[in-house]
Amino acid sequence: MKKLLLYCAVAVLAACGSSDEKAKVEEKPQGPLAKSANSAAFNESFGAVLADYYALKESFVADSDTAVDRNAKSLMLATDNLKLNELKGDTNIIATAKTYTEGISAELKGLLGEKDMEGKRKSFQMVGDQLYDLIRTVQYDRAVVYHQFCPMAFNDQGANWLSSYQDIRNPYIPKKMLTCGETKDSIDFRPKQ
Repeated sequence: MKKLLLYCAVAVLAACGSSDEKAKVEEKPQGPLAKSANSAAFNESFGAVLADYYALKESFVADSDTAVDRNAKSLMLATDNLKLNELKGDTNIIATAKTYTEGISAELKGLLGEKDMEGKRKSFQMVGDQLYDLIRTVQYDRAVVYHQFCPMAFNDQGANWLSSYQDIRNPYIPKKMLTCGETKDSIDFRPKQ
């Protein structure tokens, strides 16, 4: 519900700020709230979040319950220590980012409380979905992040995850279908040279 209210508030603010150059804005694809070049401290802390997320993903690929719990705790700590105060952007970006980090931490707590790997994987999917939105919001510009999808995960319901590379290593069905999936999106806010 908070997300819906936040999206509505952002939409209202965006509509109120229109100008005569509307045609130029419509030609551009819709992106995150505003452009920003983030501080080194923020980028370092965000890089730690991504590294811990990727380690968690690989724990699911290895199907290691112990590694999943260890990496989930590490990711929760990195998320809680994300330097949002160093984020260069307007207050809406910071507020949205804070909402996503709180959601990620809460979902990781839920993941740690799950008794079986299937439940942990469902929590992992929700963490990845929120992290995907967070990356787009803060426009992390130090690396390309690949948004991947397996249509057969969770009894053909499908599920997404993030990766630092294009090759598919499915964290949902690693024993039976390690390479099942496709890259749906690549997030690349690196400055063009």
